[in-house]
Amino acid sequence: MANINDSLSALLQADGALCAALVDANSGMTLGKMGSGLDLDLAAAGNTEVVRAKMKTMKSLGLSDAIEDILITLGKQYHIIRPVASKPGLFLYLVLDKSRSNLALARRNCQDAEQALTL
Repeated sequence: MANINDSLSALLQADGALCAALVDANSGMTLGKMGSGLDLDLAAAGNTEVVRAKMKTMKSLGLSDAIEDILITLGKQYHIIRPVASKPGLFLYLVLDKSRSNLALARRNCQDAEQALTL
């Protein structure tokens, strides 16, 4: 079991990790953040819209499934959005330097952090 800071710290242990946050998708506010390289408050608000759009699309399509994670691939970075299954409305957000990271391991770290998170 891990609190917010423990979970974010664990995420930042991944190779190439730049910053991480726990975000409330209902308000777009960060509940915790660590690292540098981005304005995490602005990124949290913007990625809240990504999560909402995907949820709306899934509902429109009649998909009764859950998002495991959302991957956004940029030229120099990976952005991973991982909803917290035990706390609907929250998601973990991890930003990685693409040239220094292992995407499969980072996704696994997100899964582990999400499952260990306690609030």
